[in-house]
Amino acid sequence: MTYEETITYLYNSAPLFQNVGGDAYKEGLETTLTLDKHFGHPHRKFRTIHVAGTNGKGSCSHTLAAILQSAGYKVGLYTSPHLVDFRERIRVNGEMIPRQRVIDFVEQHRSFFEPLHPSFFELTTAMAFNYFAEQQVDVAVIEVGLGGRLDCTNIIRPDLCVITNISFDHIQFLGDTLAKIAAEKAGIIKPGIPVVIGETTPETKPVFMETAQKQGAPIHFAEEEQLVVSHLPQNGKNYYWTRDYPHLEGELGGLCQVYNTNTLMSAIRTLTNIGYKIEEEHVRKGFANVCALTGLMGRWQKIQEIPATFCDTGHNKAGIELILEQLSLQKYHHLHIVIGMVNDKDIRGVLNMLPRNAIYYFTKASVSRALNEREVQRLAKEVAGLEGNTYPNVKEAFEAANANAQKDDFIFVGGSTFVVADLLNDK
Repeated sequence: MTYEETITYLYNSAPLFQNVGGDAYKEGLETTLTLDKHFGHPHRKFRTIHVAGTNGKGSCSHTLAAILQSAGYKVGLYTSPHLVDFRERIRVNGEMIPRQRVIDFVEQHRSFFEPLHPSFFELTTAMAFNYFAEQQVDVAVIEVGLGGRLDCTNIIRPDLCVITNISFDHIQFLGDTLAKIAAEKAGIIKPGIPVVIGETTPETKPVFMETAQKQGAPIHFAEEEQLVVSHLPQNGKNYYWTRDYPHLEGELGGLCQVYNTNTLMSAIRTLTNIGYKIEEEHVRKGFANVCALTGLMGRWQKIQEIPATFCDTGHNKAGIELILEQLSLQKYHHLHIVIGMVNDKDIRGVLNMLPRNAIYYFTKASVSRALNEREVQRLAKEVAGLEGNTYPNVKEAFEAANANAQKDDFIFVGGSTFVVADLLNDK
């Protein structure tokens, strides 16, 4: 098979959550454990760091990987979803898994895994762990796919667990209260393994404390340590004054990175306390070069200078709230918003948050979960009185915004990870 044929096979044989949503979700670890045994428990051959949370886990995972790479470790990085190329999910020192390795994995092992009917994520996780073991990585940063307790990454015994925050997302799988969602994500907490919690609420903090106590796991609440004292955004970047690293330059823009950085400061402290060799220069290099070192995309990413255009993968109410706060800090004449959403989010809640004075371009991402652009338009009018035209794909919506915008206007593209993915695929 060619690489393209292999990827098509994977998508068709094992349902991809980003395309079909709940139909791709498999509860439980039985298939994961069967695959793990077949491959000889590859995750036991390298150290790991486990990262969960509703928002920010991708940024935190990539930044941790960048710092560890800068410290001289050979680092595996497993994240999801991908934006442009499937291979973004599996990296070693920032380099994507080779196409041929993806082909070989499927051709060599399909006779074993086909009868199991694994989900796409179960199969991809097995591929990642197997590849990291082959590459003899020192440590792998593993991002949870969905939830935590029953996520197929939860077979690892990490050196550190990180849970960034809890907000409402995937409630059909994780629960309809913050406490229930926190309980699912707290499922990654392991006996005796330190855990860093980025942000809490009155509902979630007791859940984390109780779980950590039961597991005998040292717990650190980053928001209580307040390691980020202040920050000053400049030129699309963030500059932080932290207790450990004065005037720390962060390549990633956006207000959400302030919370992520505080979480990361606590995680770095914990890693050094358990024996990781991380010096100040490594932290500074990792923060300042995370995109170049790891290939991260889509986090308050600048697309063009004139008119100023940014995209962001934030897609739930908590993520959109921070994006809107970020937009309020921008200087522009008119604001143009290219937006599309998927059908299993709090669509009405998000639409009701959006600014009334923007010019809207309603569109649809190229995944089957994407809500029809005319339905987004209808709901936007009904819920929030928002007006705008519809476009059948992100490319046409962005081209229309770009044609309409003046040089001192501002264009934002988002609402869904997959809207951003389509935008970047066209670049």
